Amino acid sequence: MTTVEERQPEQHAFEADVSRLLHMMVHSVYSDKDVFLRELISNAADACEKLRYDSISQPGLSTDGIPPGILVTLNEEARTLVVEDNGIGMTRNEMIDALGTIARSGTKAFMERLDAAKAGEKAELIGQFGVGFYSSFMVADKVDVISRRAGQEEAWKWSSDGKGSYDIVAIDSVEAPTRGTRVVLHLMEDAKRYTDKWTVEKIIRDQSGHVPVPIRLVDKEAAEPAQISDGAALWTKQKSEISKRDYDDFYRGISGQYDEPLTNVHFRAEGRHEYTTLAFIPGSQPFDLFDPDRKGRMKLYVKRVFITDDAELLPRYLRFVRGIVDTSDLPLNISREMIQESPVLTAIRKGITSRILNALEKMADSEPETFAKFWGLFGAIVKEGIYEDFERRPQLLKLARFHTTAVEGATRSLADYVAGMKEGQSSIYYISGSNLEQLNASPQLEGFRAKGIEVMLLTDSVDSFWPTNVPDFEGKSFKSVTQGLADLNEIAGEAGSDEEKQEASSEVVAFIDFARGALGQEVADVRVSGRLTESAVCLVASEHGPDRQLEKILQGAGRLQTASKPILEINAQSQLVMNIASIDDNTFREDAAWLLLDEARILDGDKPVNPRAFAERQARLFTLAMGQGK
Repeated sequence: MTTVEERQPEQHAFEADVSRLLHMMVHSVYSDKDVFLRELISNAADACEKLRYDSISQPGLSTDGIPPGILVTLNEEARTLVVEDNGIGMTRNEMIDALGTIARSGTKAFMERLDAAKAGEKAELIGQFGVGFYSSFMVADKVDVISRRAGQEEAWKWSSDGKGSYDIVAIDSVEAPTRGTRVVLHLMEDAKRYTDKWTVEKIIRDQSGHVPVPIRLVDKEAAEPAQISDGAALWTKQKSEISKRDYDDFYRGISGQYDEPLTNVHFRAEGRHEYTTLAFIPGSQPFDLFDPDRKGRMKLYVKRVFITDDAELLPRYLRFVRGIVDTSDLPLNISREMIQESPVLTAIRKGITSRILNALEKMADSEPETFAKFWGLFGAIVKEGIYEDFERRPQLLKLARFHTTAVEGATRSLADYVAGMKEGQSSIYYISGSNLEQLNASPQLEGFRAKGIEVMLLTDSVDSFWPTNVPDFEGKSFKSVTQGLADLNEIAGEAGSDEEKQEASSEVVAFIDFARGALGQEVADVRVSGRLTESAVCLVASEHGPDRQLEKILQGAGRLQTASKPILEINAQSQLVMNIASIDDNTFREDAAWLLLDEARILDGDKPVNPRAFAERQARLFTLAMGQGK
């Protein structure tokens, strides 16, 4: 029978992406290597919280009565730093899964950002992407992880030098914790300062002082452990007892980010349901902000026992919020299935959402610069709520900010827009597209600019959807400038802009009739434009159905098999159009009509449908012009 002592270590290769990540960490220069200690303590605290939760259904996991704790041990002579917890521990397979693969770590996304990051941003990225354990190799040339799963006899040791592979072997139980995990860092020569008591103590107090598990420090062999933090839950304290630094440190601990939060929402609800909430609006975008799963990251506690970070405590359009909710109104052994269906959680979710939106309204009124930063970071996500959350839509519309043609480089609220509307204007006009530069150059804006009518410039993906789902704002409907008739004649313009509109000449009317027949298979209609003042042509959508941008998105996503035919609008006062209309040659007119359609397509961000035909028509016109010039 093979004994533990006789077992040979199993050698495994890291996944390719993990191997590359470790190489980058070891050979890159970071602005703050202290991040590794915070990450190890955060992992240890999570393990202790996991044990508390599992012990509810399996009391035998922690019958020794020893409270959860984290012990940091320093050895200057051996040049080691050890972080040990008495939490849930790991089995052999859990070690391989947690320490050797990228299944849950987001490492690929991390490396993409790491390649492009500035030196000062790298430490922040480590925490954001959940690859904290690997940061140990910034300061250690070898890392040992010794662990025993709570309730099991077997203990395992994982070892690696971070150069492409790791060993894992069963060890004698006397070499392992009774339960939990011990991480041993064999420090590099230039990382020797991490064996200094005052250095390590300061790092722990600054970065991990508010984890909900007590932390003790031993700086010499046989010395008594000194308590660094008591593990008291910050959210249970009175707000008057908590400093801004305390809040910021707690935020960094639970979010895994290194930025400073824009604000926090800390309150205790009493009455029908009792719960405490401590939520933070981050000061930078979390890496998973645009995750297709769009899940929130709020942690749920019941009577200070961590239950899950997978409960939907906020609507998806507030998924950037980080924080905790602690309630006594739920049973400790509640299942995840019951959590999603719990009326208590539904009420809590409603209460937290209202408090956060109210805090954002207050920020918009009293701290406009901070709110502008918030909107720049998370506005595209909040606008998802305009589309999805009918109940809070009026509140979200008031919060929303938009780029418009009225002010360059700044955003305006819908209230600002409505206050500046022209006499006779009944709609809030908008145009949506991929970027501001393209939208500002759109020919569809020319008539609106001439009359001084403000148009919202919408560049986020969701902007193509929510306006069609919102009936109005303060009685004013939303209307795309790329859809239907412009109706600009009914709106009073700026001084000097209300000149009497000149009628189209008979030659231009005849050319438009000809173009309508020549392009009949490609367009729904050809008509005189009421929105063009400079460009010769533009494309618009019909009054009913999606506007131009929404139709493109739906077609690109495979949700619209056939796009509707656009309407070609022609500027009857354009000198180019009048010159074309004056030539009585049907072959020339047909080429000109098709070239005008392709010009409109190009202005709309598309390409000519038939590039070869486009080139041939252009060549014929050039030849004709050269012949007339002789």
